[in-house]
Amino acid sequence: MYWALSLIIACSVAALAPASVPDLDSPESAQIIQNYLSASQAHQDSLRGASMEVEIEASIPELKKRGKLHALRNISKLGQITYKVLGFQGDNTIKKEVIARFLSAEQQSQGDNSMAMTPDNYKFRFKGEQALQAGGKVYVFQLTPRKKAVGLFKGEVWLDAATYLPVLEKGRMVKNPTVFFRKVDFERAYSIQNGIAIPQHMNSVIDTRLVGKVELNVSYTNFEPESMEPAEPLLSTFLE
Repeated sequence: MYWALSLIIACSVAALAPASVPDLDSPESAQIIQNYLSASQAHQDSLRGASMEVEIEASIPELKKRGKLHALRNISKLGQITYKVLGFQGDNTIKKEVIARFLSAEQQSQGDNSMAMTPDNYKFRFKGEQALQAGGKVYVFQLTPRKKAVGLFKGEVWLDAATYLPVLEKGRMVKNPTVFFRKVDFERAYSIQNGIAIPQHMNSVIDTRLVGKVELNVSYTNFEPESMEPAEPLLSTFLE
């Protein structure tokens, strides 16, 4: 389970290194992706020093186990992610085997370019423009990994047409890291505020052979561009 959580996290927290933009349908779509890469690099810097509240709900339905964590998530000026626990309720197995592993995976995946959503790792196929109910439009790209490797997924990314930042990422991992997993699906949504793609929610379902489905839902609220209170290291106290 730890590996699956690592892979889901890595899709969004890996740094976006400069890359060429090959294998695209047209000069227009190539320019969109180039703008996306530039915007993503600037976006990484704009999140440094920010904080937000996080609520993580996880469950193993077949075992009738569930739990929920409320925490403060902080990104330091150096880009390090830490947490301060505000409360937990639920089953201790969910706490240690699902939520704590999810948080640990997020911290350990920082800066891993091997799974980053760039043209070095994926083929981008432009599927067209789409209007959003809330207003504005997005560019929709289908993503196909250049190789079947652990950590890569097949799916879609929706890019905001005004900022070129992602508003939705969704898909299925193309290679399971263990025979105990049947499939790993995820969906992650963002809200563009003042030129920043702020996480809104992330949902994932891991279909396992031993305990059935593991469901994980993460909600983000109360984003602050400048944290007033540094978060504390989480795992050492959360697992006690």
